[in-house]
Formats: sequence, C-alpha cells, structure tokens
Amino acid sequence: MSAENSLSRLGWQPFFQQQLTLEELDSRAPARIVEQHKGVVTLAAESGSMDLSLLRSMPDMVVGDWILLDQDGHFVRLLERKTCFQRNASGERVHRQLLSANVDTAFIVSSMNEDFNLNRIERLLALVNEAGAEPVVLLSKADLAEHPEQFVSQVQKLDSMLAVEAVNSLDESSVSKLQPWIREGHTIAMLGSSGVGKSTLINTLLGEQRQSTGSIREDDDKGRHTTSRRSLIPLNLGGLIIDTPGMREIQLAECRTGIASTFADVVQLAEECRFSDCQHQSEPGCAIRKALDAGTLDRRRLENYLKLLREEALNSATLAEKRAGDKALGKFYRRTLAESQKLKGR
Repeated sequence: MSAENSLSRLGWQPFFQQQLTLEELDSRAPARIVEQHKGVVTLAAESGSMDLSLLRSMPDMVVGDWILLDQDGHFVRLLERKTCFQRNASGERVHRQLLSANVDTAFIVSSMNEDFNLNRIERLLALVNEAGAEPVVLLSKADLAEHPEQFVSQVQKLDSMLAVEAVNSLDESSVSKLQPWIREGHTIAMLGSSGVGKSTLINTLLGEQRQSTGSIREDDDKGRHTTSRRSLIPLNLGGLIIDTPGMREIQLAECRTGIASTFADVVQLAEECRFSDCQHQSEPGCAIRKALDAGTLDRRRLENYLKLLREEALNSATLAEKRAGDKALGKFYRRTLAESQKLKGR
C-alpha cells in the first residue's frame, strides 16, 4: 500500500497536509493517536504502529490527534485540530477534558427505552455543534421498541434538518443504513450514555466481537460501563470510529456557539422579541411567550435551553478565573525564581 493511501485510510486530509512546511514534507512522518493510556499513547503511521511516552513538555493530546515524528520516531509537534471534542471535567478540579480530535461525524446514540432523554440529546448536540462536526442521532434497540417511529419523530422535531436513524445494533442489515457516513478516511465519534449499545454497534460494524458489551440493569434500565478507554478503530468499509467510555454527565463550558446552533429556533424567536433584553416572562411583545401559548415552542425545550445557557456561563466563568489564577501564579513563581537567582549572586 502506498504511503498516500495508508495515510488516507488513517484520516489524513488536505487540512493537515497544508500545515507542513517543505522541510517537514521531506523529513517528518505524520502519525495519528489511535489509543490513549496513562502516560503513553499508541500511534499509527505509514510505517506501522508504535507507542509514544508522554512528557510534561508535550501539549495535551487525545485520540484522533495528528502529530509529526522525526526520523528516530521522536515527537516533533502537534498539528492543528480540524475539530475537537472537550468537556468541563467532573470532580473538584476545574479543567477542560479532551475527549477526541479530528472527528468528521458524531454518532449520538440513545436507546429507545426508559433511558431515552431529549435533554441529554440536546446537550450532546451542543457539544458536537461546538466542535464543528456533523451530528447524526442514532436511536438504538429498535428491535425492542413497540413504536420506534414515535422516538424518531420526537428527535426530528428538534431540527428538521437533523439526521436521525433508528437501528438495531445487532442486525447488520439495519446498521447498513449508516454506510453514507462510513467511508474511507472518515472519522466518526460514538457518544452516549453507558448501555445504549455503542460497543454492540461497533462490533456489528466490525463484523466481529472486539468491544466488550454489557446488558442493561433491570432495576433502573441504566447501562453498565463496558468501554474503559478511548480508541480509534478502523472499519472494514474504510472509515474509522472512536469509541468513548459512557458518560452520564457532560458539563458544558465555552460552548455558547454550540448551544445557539442546537437551539437555533429558540434564538430566532428571541431575536423577534420587542425588547433586546427580554427575559421572556411577562414583557409585552415577547415572541417566546407567544410561541409557548400557541404551542409552536415546547416548554421543555425552552427550559433546557435556558438551563444549558446558565450552566455554560457559570462553567466558562469558573474556567476563566482558573486561567487568570494560573497566570498570576506563574508570574509569582517566575518572580520568586528571579529574586532567588539575584540573592545567589550576592
């Protein structure tokens, strides 16, 4: 296989090629991160696969990233990302957590059972839209749903242009409808809660039992975690798919554009209000209230939009404060070090 075809199968695109200098074209080898471990990433390149130990001097990297290696296989630099999925990490430590990079299409998987949740789908849509990837909503467990068309209709009402597919993840003929998005060099991310069938779907696409799967807990209809790390998996049809651990909660931060894109209908209505600072409560000429009364806007959708906006604003402000604090702390360290050096010289 030629180097060009090999890189193309890994997802190499003109976007990345154009970032290389003439010198790098001759002396550097592109490689893509296909698996992520603690302190080590696995790379795939034209020459084969290899492991790279991560150093503190390296930038933060994630599955899907493209990097350049020198002739000895040493890290040179990280290429600019075409798209990047990230969230506000859970826990007490405030920071941004990278999820995946250079994704073309995101499959948002939701099962058609008691775990079906439009609010969660909208949250994931905001994440995908912010990243700049194409969202496709996959409604799994079609074989178990009595009326799958009702679930499809609910999601389609969020956006008439949104791609929505009902699938039975165990059935190859059902999964075959996803082929338009699975083509050579096309990278797909799989997003969704635990137990919705992401790993089962990947196994069907692969034609083999590679990803471990788990059943739904009968007591609460919630899923068990079956994927423990992120990995980029090549498919027989030519595409690549990133499986991610199931995420119960994705906190949005610095995602205002993604939220606006996901709720474009609500944003459009708000722009039609008589007052630019309308709070959509009892103000005269409120287009939002008018749409609610007419039944053309779902109250659940409006409340989720406002909730995500508040969450995004709070998390973004917290991140900004942390960055400012880190910057001030860095200045303090440098000043202390400089003063220490002066004292040593006396």
